[in-house]
Amino acid sequence: MRIQCKRVYFPAEKDDGYRVLVDRLWPRGIKKSALVYDEWNKAITPSTELRKAFH
Repeated sequence: MRIQCKRVYFPAEKDDGYRVLVDRLWPRGIKKSALVYDEWNKAITPSTELRKAFH
């Protein structure tokens, strides 16, 4: 199985496969109706403290 990481701001491609959004917060500037994704899994995201450390 191949896992590929892509930025949410890049357009979806037909060979992307199953797309999982891994973020606690919805991405800025992206409408929910515009994003192509199969699952939004908040359980596997970095902690709030870790996320804040990188921003």
